[in-house]
Amino acid sequence: MLDEYIHEPRIAYFSMEIALRNEIPTYSGGLGILAGDTLRSASDLELPMVAVTLVSRHGYFRQEIDATGRQIEQPDTWEPAQWATPLAAKVALNIGDHPVWVGGWMYVLEGHMNGHQPVILLDTDLDENRPEDRTITDVLYGGDDSNRLRQEMVLGIGGIRLLQAAGFVIREYHMNEGHSALLALELLRRYAYPPEGVRPGESPYNLPRVRELCCFTTHTPVEAGHDRFDYSLVHSLMRTTVDEATLKQLAGENNLNMTQLALNLSEYVNGVAKQHAEVSRSMFPGYRVHAITNGVHPYTWTSERFRELFDRQIPGWCHEPEFLIRADCCLDDQDVWDAHQHAKRLLIDKVATRTSVQMDTAIPILGFARRMTAYKRPDLLFTDLERLREINRHQPFQIVLAGKAHPQDEGGKRLIETLHWHIGELADTIPVAFLPDYDMETARTMVAGVDVWLNTPLRPLEASGTSGMKAAFNGVPNLSILDGWWIEGCIEGITGWSIGNSSSPNSDADADSLYEKLQHEVLSLYHTDRTGWIRIMKGTIAKNAAFFNSHRMMRRYATEAYIR
Repeated sequence: MLDEYIHEPRIAYFSMEIALRNEIPTYSGGLGILAGDTLRSASDLELPMVAVTLVSRHGYFRQEIDATGRQIEQPDTWEPAQWATPLAAKVALNIGDHPVWVGGWMYVLEGHMNGHQPVILLDTDLDENRPEDRTITDVLYGGDDSNRLRQEMVLGIGGIRLLQAAGFVIREYHMNEGHSALLALELLRRYAYPPEGVRPGESPYNLPRVRELCCFTTHTPVEAGHDRFDYSLVHSLMRTTVDEATLKQLAGENNLNMTQLALNLSEYVNGVAKQHAEVSRSMFPGYRVHAITNGVHPYTWTSERFRELFDRQIPGWCHEPEFLIRADCCLDDQDVWDAHQHAKRLLIDKVATRTSVQMDTAIPILGFARRMTAYKRPDLLFTDLERLREINRHQPFQIVLAGKAHPQDEGGKRLIETLHWHIGELADTIPVAFLPDYDMETARTMVAGVDVWLNTPLRPLEASGTSGMKAAFNGVPNLSILDGWWIEGCIEGITGWSIGNSSSPNSDADADSLYEKLQHEVLSLYHTDRTGWIRIMKGTIAKNAAFFNSHRMMRRYATEAYIR
């Protein structure tokens, strides 16, 4: 099987997390979902890639909610042998004062158009390793800084070495976020000049060659979100062949900044939306940061009935999603409505099965699902419960929520508790459900089944966001803060509605704007003008789905980042 993938040079795509399928919990949220969609589109477009990630045998975590609304984390264990093939190759890297062996599994991601991409899942659970080293690749983002650095050493350094040992020929290395930036140090080691060929004052490393081989996508507009490691920890764990002066010049004087390292050793750098690229340029002055706005995989995130409708009326849409620009003139209103109602019934059935909440297909459903953390502001909708009740008295609506908080994010966990308190307070007037253990399957059901997709981040902290793009493929309009991709995607009253404005954030003003739009534009249109509502459903398909897809994104990467 491996021989099929090592006969031609490939793009090596490194990501700490990749969402391969619902049964394989090697992802935590948007970064991993994007990585999976990247590979699915690469498969459809027959771009020669190979992905590298960690096996994460115990997953991220399985979320349970107790009677008080408190999140409880449980292991989400999976068995690689059920889905992947073990590689014969093994490599070693020194971590601390001893070698750690890294093996791998190859999972073949198969597209729906007969394409396929190899994914290497790095694994330290080997007999050759000490007990404490066998668990390095067990839990996604697990442990303290020491374990995180070990994981990132395995990903970046071990990943490069295993690709070579397995016989892959790599023409470009794509770092999806800074977690894999240590691969660039491994490349520096490989491309070091012989000592006798280095003149005094010259770098002993072929920096231009390494930069030529690397590209880097940054996803984080929050300074605290970039991985940093104290040099005392780095020195205790890494026996790098890069000298101290060069390392600090590339990665930062005070600590090892993974983002700064990736920036300095990548020829091509991009943000994941136009505004995010601007924010990144201000965060990292002096670097040229391009913008390739994220997209989502068309086939994966389009519900079955909409796939069938698009196949009949817009053939070729799945390979060339830009054809969906015809949606507003080629799709029959009743067909669009019927396709959505089918997805809505599936969501209502899931809500009834997994919670005690009963919902009505005749009443609009607002959906909110994403990582539960403070800047996402999942509680903004519930700022004024009495105002929500007053809106509901005249224009009833329902709400479905979902999302996990990182196990170490106590603020995010408290937000989940707060949401459950609000659910209890509104139980007598507004049906509100929280679906636990948010995963790919729940996401597919939600983005297709709700009537309005809500996003309320604190500006400008949303790098891109992709959940609203998934909703667009199902004719679901967005009601969102003007941040991330929505700045580019929002055409007021045509693809959805904006909340607030693009000036400095103010939660009270944003909440007031949210209630005004909800009451006077969104719900009033839904309840009084079905034709007008379907016009917006078609608009979001034609204007948003046609553009914000991972096929367009990958074609941009291929022509701008990979072919240089």
